[in-house]
Amino acid sequence: MIEGLAYKQARSLLDAGRRINLWHGSVRSGKTFVSILRFLAYCAEMPEGNLMMAGKTMTTLYRNIVVPMQEMIGDDRECHYTSSTKTLLLGGRRVMLEGANDEGSEQKIRGLTLAGAYCDEVTLWPESFWTMLLSRCSAPGAKLFATTNPDSPYHWLKAGYIDRRDELDMAVFHFHIDDNGTLSREYVESLKKEYTGLWRRRFIDGEWCQAEGAVYDMWDEGKHVVGDGGLPERFDKIFASCDYGTTNPFAAGLFGASDGKLYLLREYHYDGRKQMRQKTDGEYADDMEAFLSGHEGIEFIIDPSAASFRVECQKRGINVRYANNDVLNGIRFVSQMLHSGRLLVCRGCKETIREIAGYVWDAGAQKRGTDAPLKENDHCCDMLRYAVMSLGLWGGVIKQHDTAYVFG
Repeated sequence: MIEGLAYKQARSLLDAGRRINLWHGSVRSGKTFVSILRFLAYCAEMPEGNLMMAGKTMTTLYRNIVVPMQEMIGDDRECHYTSSTKTLLLGGRRVMLEGANDEGSEQKIRGLTLAGAYCDEVTLWPESFWTMLLSRCSAPGAKLFATTNPDSPYHWLKAGYIDRRDELDMAVFHFHIDDNGTLSREYVESLKKEYTGLWRRRFIDGEWCQAEGAVYDMWDEGKHVVGDGGLPERFDKIFASCDYGTTNPFAAGLFGASDGKLYLLREYHYDGRKQMRQKTDGEYADDMEAFLSGHEGIEFIIDPSAASFRVECQKRGINVRYANNDVLNGIRFVSQMLHSGRLLVCRGCKETIREIAGYVWDAGAQKRGTDAPLKENDHCCDMLRYAVMSLGLWGGVIKQHDTAYVFG
């Protein structure tokens, strides 16, 4: 086999000669590395024609693929990226780069004729972009190379392509984390411990499995709920977050970060339906000034849909920032922190405790091939997710680790 590659990697490198070639499986399994090698070889062997690389966003494509490609080649002149034109000069070949972040993205590649394409994080794409990209790979002998982590068994990529691979001109390679012989056993075991439940099955075991039941199935009041005696004497960071609601409930939380742990110290919850009276932005801003009393000037992370409320808060000098509303990454990050015991809730936060225990996946969405929590009794959970995701705003608090987040 090829020197320096594990057997599965080398075998896939030799067998990836179909029109569609897909590597899928667990994180850190070596699938991205070998797929890049195969795409580089293809670029060298394909004498002419336009080439494209695509990812969920330009940022993730650059981070996940372009940077590793540059490190592998080791010569900026042979692998030169120009962000202003979204092009990569690869050994004299010009490669176009594009993001596939929404349904409208497919319009950006209409009319192209491609000799080849490389696709990163395909399960995060809209199906329309994938379908259009396949149709654009119309030059004689054109090939597409793609990687992804597993998702729902109902996902369009699984149901429409992987499960039909024998009907298509398609090669599929499944990788497990233990297939990557370059990783130390200590690192692999550490990574396995960081994931739990759904995320463990998908990102470590490499399964296409259904999101069902409780979202935070690792939640344990005995482990995650603390009294005043369980709080540290000081915090490295104090901040707040909120999920805005008018007819829906409004939820806010005050958080403290200390020694690698995040504590929900107290909560605010107002349900206009139950109270039979909706509050205005001004009234909510009054409530938040009182809620944050004694902690003036701290960062207040706000639901990104609450534009008018943000303006009202800014008028009052509240230090606001829009939340990161990446739902699935946020849920995964919260899950990891709960699993490791690094996210704790004070006993007085009764609404949050109640919601977490009843936060479940939407079975209807799952049948449509998407993962989403049921949009009921979820406002404290959204507030919590915004807070956890906001930890990345402050240097040294969290670091990105592959496709997951590690707090520390």
